Amino acid sequence: MGRTYTPREMLEKLISFNTVSDRSNLDLIAFVAEYLSSWGVTAHSVKDPTGQKAALFAMIGPEIEGGTVLSAHTDVVPVEGQSWSHDPFTAWEEDGRLYGRGAADMKGFAATILAKVPDFLKADLRVPLHIALSYDEETGCDGARRMIPHMLDRVPRPARVIVGEPTSMKVVTGHKGITVLKTRITGHPVHSSQLHRGVSAISVAAKLIGWLDGKTAENRAKADPECPFEPPYTTLHCGTITGGQAHNITAPSCEFVTDIRMLPGEAPADWVNAYRRFVDTEVLPGMRAVSALCDVEITELANVPGLGEEPDGLAEATARRLTGDNARNVVVYATEGGLFQHHGLSTVVCGPGSIDQAHQPDEFIELEQLDRCAAFLDRLVDGLSQLRS
Repeated sequence: MGRTYTPREMLEKLISFNTVSDRSNLDLIAFVAEYLSSWGVTAHSVKDPTGQKAALFAMIGPEIEGGTVLSAHTDVVPVEGQSWSHDPFTAWEEDGRLYGRGAADMKGFAATILAKVPDFLKADLRVPLHIALSYDEETGCDGARRMIPHMLDRVPRPARVIVGEPTSMKVVTGHKGITVLKTRITGHPVHSSQLHRGVSAISVAAKLIGWLDGKTAENRAKADPECPFEPPYTTLHCGTITGGQAHNITAPSCEFVTDIRMLPGEAPADWVNAYRRFVDTEVLPGMRAVSALCDVEITELANVPGLGEEPDGLAEATARRLTGDNARNVVVYATEGGLFQHHGLSTVVCGPGSIDQAHQPDEFIELEQLDRCAAFLDRLVDGLSQLRS
């Protein structure tokens, strides 16, 4: 029999692992695997191509279809450049809050799941509970993208997924998708006094960013007033840009990064293809008329589908019964929920903590939220033990 933890104690332990997305998470995964093994639960890991990161999934209960996946990501965002009052990887408590990087986003849910493992094992589960922990959610959901197919190949097909992102235990039934693009422009440098003989990569970037802004304006103008998202339309946004050599040289290169936040149901490829068509037909011909070496290279850095609302969705019905929340809640940030739904699994987002604390210095979670999440899981287990879920 393994060691028991309260959700708070487990959260302290998980916070102590520095799992910023540009670092390995293997120490945390090893701890979880050992903890589960101490309770007789076998965990399966799925490593990334470098072998320096891993996702983990495990099943508790009978090996039959119809179970519930409890999903969380193990990576956190960086702390550099933020003003923390304490070490962000050593949890501290003040005024009913537990502080530390990842406390809200989203180690609080993972900690509560893991702390409840002994209770899961004692329950008379009629269908299984699946624990799924991913990596690199913050940088494009690559961990879940690799883990989900492996999990579905190894375990009986689950009936529903609960992604425990911080929603203050409200039931979120939809979120936008995101596609991240890097555009690199190769211009033709000349002295700026001979501008007509060159191609400024910065000027080309300005034209492309103007196209992106124009599409956002078009979407705003035709937005459905009944759409529950805020804003209620797809947005195309340039977040970073670098380029140029000197004030008197037409820029030889420029690079910028764009995110496209799409309404559920919209195909990312449609937006990317429209952008490429504009480049190919309206931009490149003029550039190459000056120099054949001019180019515009578009690279997709991330692509996460939105979570669509499911009429009569099983995951939604379960979460609403367990929380009593019957409001229509959607969010504009992306989660791994869209990937689970893409694989045909009924999915909802519901977890402890506030998204307002995500990515902030002195990130915290109200301890009351951990208590609410633990009670939520108790009710879930009760339902799965009585075949009511």
